[in-house]
This record gives sequence, C-alpha cells and structure tokens, in this order.
Amino acid sequence: MIPIRTLLVANRGEIARRVIRTARARGIRTVAVYSEPDARSPHVADADLAVALGGTTSAESYLDGSKILAAARASGADALHPGYGFLSENADFAEACADAGILFVGPSPDSMREMGLKDRAKEIARKAGVPVLPDAQISGDDPEEWRGTAQEVGFPLLVKAVAGGGGKGMRLVEAVDDLVEAVAAARREAGSSFGNSEIFLERYLQQARHVEVQVFGDAHGGAVHLGERECSVQRRHQKVLEEAPSPVVGPELRERMGSTAVALVRELGYLGAGTIEYLLDDRTDEFFFLEMNTRLQVEHPVTEEVTGLDLVALQFRVAQGEPLGVDQADVAPRGHAIEVRLYAEDPARGYLPTPGPLYRYSHPDRPGLRFEDGVAAPGEVSPFYDPMLAKVIAYAGTRAEAAAALAAALDETQVHGVVTNRAFLAALLRESDFLAGETRTDFLDLHPGLLTPPPATPRIVHLAAAVAVSVAGRRAADPVTGFAPPGFRPLAAELLTRAEWRPDGGEALTVGYRLGAASGDTDLVLEVDGERHELTLLDLGVDGVRVRYEHVDHRCAVASHPDGSWWVNDVREQSSWYPVPRLPDAQAAVAGASGPVADMPGTVVHVAVEVGQQVTAGQTLVVLEAMKMEHATAAAADGVVEEIHVSVGEYVAAQTTLVTLSQEPSS
Repeated sequence: MIPIRTLLVANRGEIARRVIRTARARGIRTVAVYSEPDARSPHVADADLAVALGGTTSAESYLDGSKILAAARASGADALHPGYGFLSENADFAEACADAGILFVGPSPDSMREMGLKDRAKEIARKAGVPVLPDAQISGDDPEEWRGTAQEVGFPLLVKAVAGGGGKGMRLVEAVDDLVEAVAAARREAGSSFGNSEIFLERYLQQARHVEVQVFGDAHGGAVHLGERECSVQRRHQKVLEEAPSPVVGPELRERMGSTAVALVRELGYLGAGTIEYLLDDRTDEFFFLEMNTRLQVEHPVTEEVTGLDLVALQFRVAQGEPLGVDQADVAPRGHAIEVRLYAEDPARGYLPTPGPLYRYSHPDRPGLRFEDGVAAPGEVSPFYDPMLAKVIAYAGTRAEAAAALAAALDETQVHGVVTNRAFLAALLRESDFLAGETRTDFLDLHPGLLTPPPATPRIVHLAAAVAVSVAGRRAADPVTGFAPPGFRPLAAELLTRAEWRPDGGEALTVGYRLGAASGDTDLVLEVDGERHELTLLDLGVDGVRVRYEHVDHRCAVASHPDGSWWVNDVREQSSWYPVPRLPDAQAAVAGASGPVADMPGTVVHVAVEVGQQVTAGQTLVVLEAMKMEHATAAAADGVVEEIHVSVGEYVAAQTTLVTLSQEPSS
C-alpha cells in the first residue's frame, strides 16, 4: 500500500470541491490550485493549502502541467487527483507525475493512450468483443476525398475529434453539402480544446439512447461494473440530464452491457475508475461502443446514490494499491437518482453562455437532495471556463419521485446576476414524454418548447412585486418626501407614474403605476403597454411583498443589485427586471450601430469574411471561442463588409463591434 498524505487537486469548481470533501473525510491534507480569475473561488477556500498558478485562460493555468507539478512540489503533495477535463486524460502528464514521484489518482498512461484516441479505442473494443458503429478516418485537405469517405460511412454521420470528448470537435452532418464546413470547424475546435486536430467520421444513430457503464479495475485483477447511467438528454452533444438506472435497461440487458464493459477493462488491464459509453437502440436492445472515458465522470453522483458507494474513495483505494473490496454480486441499483447540470447559459438563445457577476446563489437543503456547487455569491461567472454553476441531484424510491423532488429544488433555487437554464431544467423534469421514459438523443430537438417554458407565476405578479418594493425602498430612504405616492400631484390623483422595465433582459415594457401606502397592506394600479391591472399588496416591505392577483396570494422575495436590476423569487419562479434609464446610453447605442457585436467575451478563432465581400443574412462572419465552445456571429441582413475590427487570436469583450456592414453593395 502507498499511503496518500497530501493530495493536490489539479482542477477547479465543483469537482475540486467534491474530491476535497472525500479526501478530508479520509484524513488526507488537500491542496488547491487556482488561476487569477479563481483566486477567491470556493474550491480554494475548501482546501487546507492553495497555490496560485497565475494566468487567466485554461492554457495558462489548469492545462499547464509544469505549473501543476511545481505546485505539487511546493506544497509537499505526494499524490494528485486530476478531476475531469483539463489534464485528467493526458497520458504525458500522468507519466510526468510518476517521474516526479507523485502518485497519479487515475489509470496508467498506457491505458490513457490506448483509449484516448477514439479510432484506437474502437480497435481494442472490437478485440474485446464489443460491437462498434461503421467509421472512417479523415486525413489530408482534399474535400472530394472527404466526401467519398463520408459516402462509404453513410449519412447521417458525426464528425468527431480523435482526442477528447464532451462534445468538443463534434459536428452532426446530415447531407454531403454540409460536410466541408463541419470538418473545418471540428478540426479547429479539436485543435483548440485538445491540441490534436485529427478527426474521423462515424455513422449516427438518430433514435438511440446514450447509455454508459461505470467500471472499476484494481491492481489485483479485480474488475467490476457499477451499473449503467442514461445520459440521452443532450444539447450540442453535451449532457444536460443524467440518471441511474436507465428507464429502459432491465436486469438481462444490464448484465450484457456490464459484462461487455468488464471484458474491455480486462483486455486493457485497466486500473481505477472508467466509463464505457454506448449507443443503445431500445427497439432491438442492440448497443454499440462509443468511447471509454479514463477518468471520473461529471455524472458519477447518480451512481453513488443508487449503489451507496463513494467513487472518489474507491479511486483512492485503488491508487494506493488496495483491492477494490467490491464484488459484482454486491452491486445492484436501489431506488432512482437524477442529476441536472445548472449552467450560466440562455437556452432560448442557442444555449449561449452568460458569464457575469453572481449576486446571489442559494438553494434548499433537505434529505434526498445533493447540490455539488462550483460557485458562491457574491462572485463572478468567468468567461474563461465551462459555464456550469452546479450539479443538482435528487434521489428517491422511484423515478417519478426523484424527478418531482429535483424540479421543486430547482424552483426554489435563487441565482441572481446571470441568465441560467434553471427554468428549462425544471420544465424538462415535468415534461410528460420525459416522465414516460421517452429519452433518446433527439429528445430536445423534438421538444423545442422546453427552451422557453411559460412562467409558473403570472409575470404581472413579479412585475408588481418589483415595482412596489422598488418604490418602498426609495420611500424608506427619503425622509423628506417619502410619505408621498410616486408621481404625486395635488390636482391630478389619477395620473400614473410611467417608466420602462425590461423583463429578464428582453424588450422594454411601458409601465404606468400608482401605489398607495408606503408599506404594509396597500393597493397597486399597474398599466402595462396600455392594459390596466389592479392588485392588492400585503406585507409590503423593502425586501418582499405578498401580491394578491385573481384571488390568489403570491409571496415574493425581492432583491436589488449593483447593476440596477431587481430580482423576484417565489416558490415556483424567478424573474429579473431592469428599469430603463430615462436618458439612453449614447456609447452603447454607438457600439452596436455599425454591425454585429460579440454576445459575450471570447477569443476570435476564425474570421470568415473579407473586406468588400457581399454577405447574406445568416452568413457566418466571425467565430468566437468562449467557455470551451465555439460561437458563430452571423449577419442579420444582406450587406457588404466595410471593415473587420478583430483578428484571429484576439480576446474581445462583450458588445464589441466585430464587423462593419453596409446595406448597399460597394461600387
């Protein structure tokens, strides 16, 4: 046995906190590392020691193996846990740890190399008797050769990065005309994310499920599987919701998938935690190997909940040379667990990441709920890393109970400052097809309404709460005229005070209002875009109010933040409201007047046009990389490129003008 005394966690966010928690429970001293934007992040505060890496981007910090090893030496760490992402599947880094005398909590470098390249992994899977899908390597720069290879594989197909995962370097191609652009974009993204731009083509199953099997191997010949997880609900080939067990996998299919996964583990002589990913055709119960992830998965908590095992603790046992201590006969799922990924992103805008200030973050704490938080408020959601705020897990006796508990927990979660996918996730968990178990990989494509779910509480209620509490706050702060109603005029009692409010950053509403007493119980008249509403307010104060609307009382908590926004929460809903300044911001108007602007901060990775080029509406102009994904900025209308303001490699702030377009062709 090789005891671990001081562990460096070479990661950030929720997974760093997760590893630190188990290490502390085992009496292991912990070391955090952090980049400049993460200096005050929760994972740094959780650890016993912390070492600054410097730098801002992943490449300058968490992906810099030499900095990580220097931090390990400086802190006296004798072991290193890589978490997931970053260096977790980097064989050269694992080898460098061994050379430095630092125990790497993960598989051998050889196993990483074998399974890290998807084409090689599929060869080994075939050897182990695992079924695979038709595929072909893409090389060279001849588009005609690419098209010929694609025809042999068959459409629809996926363009996939040979290295890496998580949806990076992956594009769905349904017709040959879309192949060339997809190959170019996948190569670019793969090179940026993994330092390896090689790609291959693989047949795409349109109505399959994404089902994966958790496996473990030890140095004593032990190998087990811990059952399956279903991860079919995905956006842009990245998982949104995971659950264990799968709603369609019974004992016989579980045994077949599990024994196949274990055969692959034995073929590799694999050590530690791994996940075998399959595509499952639930009409025939056929399954096909996708890849093996040689690390802990984001979704490992659902397996922990239904097996009662601590997978990080098992990683420590195996890394220290101990036997697993778990027999296959001991593993059987009990109950049901569902996990969702709470992101700072806007589902209605193509899941666009939404970095920015985090003013408030709070959530319920009750049995059966598990929040794996990566953030704390007040803080900042950085544009340099993945936009996941937390993983939220519910465990219950049945799938329906777990879904209901998780949806309710999301309803009660308060996230102020950034747009999130909170409402989208809650709507997904209540969707009838989801509850019926109809969760294939095209689920979100077939349910577009989930991207913009109707509010659970009438919007007029939240607007009334925001207006009333904002007025109550101004009155409380003004001892001279605070007694007077807003817009008070001695001879014109029926006049309304008028202002504009933007709901959740949308288009401004013209709002007229008249509020009675300064606090307590009173009446509010609201006129919204010409429509009049009369509401009763109970217990009006500076941080909340009870709004009676159509005979129902809604208890609303209201908070204001430094950007001028007002955020309203009740038991089922959250909304944000932005009073529009009476005088427009001239600088902001000028910034967006000349052409498309960056929706968010990012690095320019591709400029798709030239000065003088005629473009059409919808045509890609510039591609930015932010939060580990590419985001294309397109022309809103036909025009001619007059000027390009950015270049490849340049970092741009949000609302930066990227390209100037004229509406008339140049002469």
